[in-house]
Amino acid sequence: MRLDRAVDDFAAHLAAERGFSEHTVRAYRSDLGQLVDFAGDRGLTVTDELSLDLLRDWLWKSSQAGLAKSTLARRSAAARGLTSWLARTGSAVADAGVRLKAPRPDQHLPRVLTRAQIEDILAGLAARAEAGDPEGLRDLAIVELLYASALRVSEVTGLDLASLDLGRLTVRVLGKGSKERVVPFGVPAQKAIVRYLEAGRPALLERATEVTNAFFLSRRGARLGTRAVYRLISGLLADLPGSGPAGPHTLRHTAATHLLDGGADLRAVQEMLGHASLGTTQIYTHVSTERLKESYRAAHPRA
Repeated sequence: MRLDRAVDDFAAHLAAERGFSEHTVRAYRSDLGQLVDFAGDRGLTVTDELSLDLLRDWLWKSSQAGLAKSTLARRSAAARGLTSWLARTGSAVADAGVRLKAPRPDQHLPRVLTRAQIEDILAGLAARAEAGDPEGLRDLAIVELLYASALRVSEVTGLDLASLDLGRLTVRVLGKGSKERVVPFGVPAQKAIVRYLEAGRPALLERATEVTNAFFLSRRGARLGTRAVYRLISGLLADLPGSGPAGPHTLRHTAATHLLDGGADLRAVQEMLGHASLGTTQIYTHVSTERLKESYRAAHPRA
């Protein structure tokens, strides 16, 4: 099989059968497209010509180009996924990438906002929503829900009207790998959501060109996209002190850390976040510890 066709088929497999998100599939396709070009420069165009040495040379060249360890790790994972799938489907004689390794990505503590910063953000959004602006009502509901439930941005934009149970204060989301989970949210988020449903969403829906069950709508009445939420959150965080990414994931990090600060059980937070591994959730215990150390150094006379 031609290598470029194999990448297309593998990407379709990830989306249709593995339930990978559109973002992940796009990243894998881009990485493997680079592999196809690298192999092509060496006159290799079919799947049976893939070898461990070729894959290692590709990763080495990527590292020499200055790519981050996290990018190299993703490229390694994409290549291993491809070669494993090729072997399982009989499109290659053997799994060329079974022994392929990549450097472990650097472990950086995620950016976390203080409670005061969150309160200021929500107060500003609430003031804007008071005027009855449909987009203002929507934006307040989005941020309240992101912080209350620690959802991923794709999970928020993927919500439908039937996804929320306002009586039980729960939201049903479809996470990574098409895994469904039910996540709680609080009364402030409920109030913001109700106001959006009563005055915000109907006004936005009037601008729609077709009927939609999407929960959060754009100014044109269509399902709100992830880029719009990124722009919203990055704008809210732009002037706040602190380093690191300034997107919706910051609110997810913040919610998880504040839960652990408040005494929540680590496994309960793992379930809420939809993490497959407890080790992924444990990064937030490190954040809590670092915050405690900072408070200690700032407040204790003999720190």
